[in-house]
Amino acid sequence: MRLCQEYLLGIGGVRMLRALGIAPTVWHANEGHSAFLTLERIRELIQKGSKHADASEIVRQSTVFTTHTPVPAGHDVFPHHLMDRYFAGYWEQLGLSREDFLRLGDTPESQGQGFNMTALAIRLAAHVNGVSREHGQVSREMWRHLWPGLPIEQVPIRSVTNGIHAPTWIAPELSQLYSKHLGPQWAEKCDDTAMWQRVLDVPDQELWAVRQTMKRKLMSFIRERARGGWMQGELQASQVITRGTLLDPEALTIGFARRFATYKRATLLFRDLVRLKELLHNQWRPVQLIFAGKAHPADEPGRYFIHEVMRYCDDHKLGGHVAFLENYDMHMAKFLVQGVDIWLNTPRFPLEASGTSGQKAALNGVINLSVLDGWWKEGYNGANGWGIEPLVGNQDVQAQDEHDAQQLYRMLQQEAIPLYYQRDLDGIPRGWLQLMKESLRSNAPRFCTKRMVKEYVDTLYAPAMAIAPSTW
Repeated sequence: MRLCQEYLLGIGGVRMLRALGIAPTVWHANEGHSAFLTLERIRELIQKGSKHADASEIVRQSTVFTTHTPVPAGHDVFPHHLMDRYFAGYWEQLGLSREDFLRLGDTPESQGQGFNMTALAIRLAAHVNGVSREHGQVSREMWRHLWPGLPIEQVPIRSVTNGIHAPTWIAPELSQLYSKHLGPQWAEKCDDTAMWQRVLDVPDQELWAVRQTMKRKLMSFIRERARGGWMQGELQASQVITRGTLLDPEALTIGFARRFATYKRATLLFRDLVRLKELLHNQWRPVQLIFAGKAHPADEPGRYFIHEVMRYCDDHKLGGHVAFLENYDMHMAKFLVQGVDIWLNTPRFPLEASGTSGQKAALNGVINLSVLDGWWKEGYNGANGWGIEPLVGNQDVQAQDEHDAQQLYRMLQQEAIPLYYQRDLDGIPRGWLQLMKESLRSNAPRFCTKRMVKEYVDTLYAPAMAIAPSTW
């Protein structure tokens, strides 16, 4: 089924555009799922009289390919018997034998038994990139075998760090505040660093009031979801509590919401329960945790992580300070990235390609506490959040988890929690707001789609346009 879907997306996508009379100058394959588009374009050129080598080079030079994950499971590999079933007769139209065709998707790991979609895309795209600087480096190491003998620093895989569409994700209340202090056209100039410098002059009381409003909206959303589940008979009394009805809008709130892939380590914060309980149960400086997310149906370890988090939510000894929100979707994500105080991200280095949820949170004034991987390795400057330095070079997973967990507890106990609860006489945490403003000033212009698209145009699309359309 997946092979049929990707056949439809890649080959059918090209034919659909042709039927609509659309003739792109540059084709951008986003992840390997659409990589068959390169084969269809080669087939078109050969039908018009080109030789395979010439057609392949024209397609290569006008194709951009973005890879999104260093996790092997994220790269589709199809067995050869399926490729035979759906492409028998197609490779002749490419001017290839079966063996040469299958070699386009070959990797050392497949040992001639599987067709790797990412390998196909890289071989037939001259302009390749990862989605953060760190991911670009990881991708060069991961795919260096496609350029045998070439030093790793010369492997032609670049990076364009992901960005988020600010108007979609920023809370309306905060957007109004930006319009007032940055200018009504702030969204149109989202990548303007000089404009974001003005966020430092936003009055503390105004910014804090807006942030508190956003937090109360999150708490109301959580309570109403639980109330609805109770009224419809979908939740038992204990489940109403685990869905967050006991959460306190005044307490420091940490959010963790994303795919429950195992490398994201959703349960890292529970590694030392004694230490965690000290944080959650502090009468004067309480902390609460909100989790949300889904696992792929076939990802048993990821589903187990969700069950583990749910078990902690049910634990009476954690006092209702931990909640899990089911049916995670974009609507819920907006409330979370807008309403929590800290956005937690604990991937196992170096498996986080980018991690845009933290960018969405940052542009809403939420402080990031994350492993220095993906986008946060570029975004963290020492004064705009907290960065967990990964244990590089040690392949012992338990040692990595212990090292990162200890840093996480220390940063919460000694830095984040005291800063949040250090208030002036008017009840405003000046130090926290200073951190928030620095996060906005430094991250907003760098991690928005406006900057990202400009970078794609300058570094990838423009070079790919070098071949005149008349040649193909």
